[in-house]
Amino acid sequence: MIKKATQTMLKGFTLIEMLVVILIISVLLLLFVPNLVQQKEVVREKGNAAIVKVVESQAEIYQLNHSGAPNLGQLVAEKQITKEQADAYRDYYKKHSGESRVVPD
Repeated sequence: MIKKATQTMLKGFTLIEMLVVILIISVLLLLFVPNLVQQKEVVREKGNAAIVKVVESQAEIYQLNHSGAPNLGQLVAEKQITKEQADAYRDYYKKHSGESRVVPD
């Protein structure tokens, strides 16, 4: 009878084993969560750089179809770009103030 009860108790996890597993998971989360936040900013920056190329390409197309260089408002009004793309274009050049803008506001 005692032997049978001991075998049943050995099948489960002890509280200490569970605490060790939770500790390991917590340490891994502490290591990876800040890195994920940083990577999110890198992805946003690369996305904005791609949008800059799109806006500049659309400005070139506008110049071919019309006389004169467009501004962001004209591109949005002509539905060449979206308002979100125009905002991302502005944000990109706010962060990179040393670079020259092709399309003015």
